[in-house]
Amino acid sequence: MYTIKIQSLEIIAIIVTVLGKFLFMDYLNWRFPFVLTATVIWLTYIIYQSKKSSGILQHWGFRKDNFKVVLKMVLPFGIIALITFFTIGAWQGTLNITWHILPVLLFYPLWGTIQQFLLIALVAGNLNESKNKLNKHLIVLFTAILFAVVHYPSFWLIGGTFVLAIFYGYIYLKEKNLYILGIFHGWLGALFYYTVLNRDPFYEIFGKLLNL
Repeated sequence: MYTIKIQSLEIIAIIVTVLGKFLFMDYLNWRFPFVLTATVIWLTYIIYQSKKSSGILQHWGFRKDNFKVVLKMVLPFGIIALITFFTIGAWQGTLNITWHILPVLLFYPLWGTIQQFLLIALVAGNLNESKNKLNKHLIVLFTAILFAVVHYPSFWLIGGTFVLAIFYGYIYLKEKNLYILGIFHGWLGALFYYTVLNRDPFYEIFGKLLNL
């Protein structure tokens, strides 16, 4: 049974994951091991809860019935974001799109979905359902600030993820669908790296492993 106690433990686990990000990704530069480990652990938890708590996947937003509805809500934002990325990239001279973006576009949505599950579904969702229910705007703002802080020290990422989380927070509290949010997170995130940040996440994660 999915209880308040479990929701509290989820928040603690999210905090541990965030601290792990700063330690393993930012300090030790163990990007691939951390992403892989965090993905496997949280996917295992999702599968475990789906077998233990009936209807929990639907409750979290792993659902297909409203896929088109949420897609129509998110698509205009995605198009505007894409135009903005390329405009900023052209202005900065940071457009750096190579074939490396293809595997990133393929796999990043999975990591994006995990991030949306943690920050949007478990943080915003649990706060919205708590007994001492907070104002919806405060929930969205708190979630956006948390999501932005996780992406420190890149100020471009802090700003970009803050805007994304504000938009996603309102979308999720109105119509839950983590598939759409995760896919767009992955695709927009990948393009953001190769246009605005002039960084290559494929090389950063797999460069040493593949001896590139």
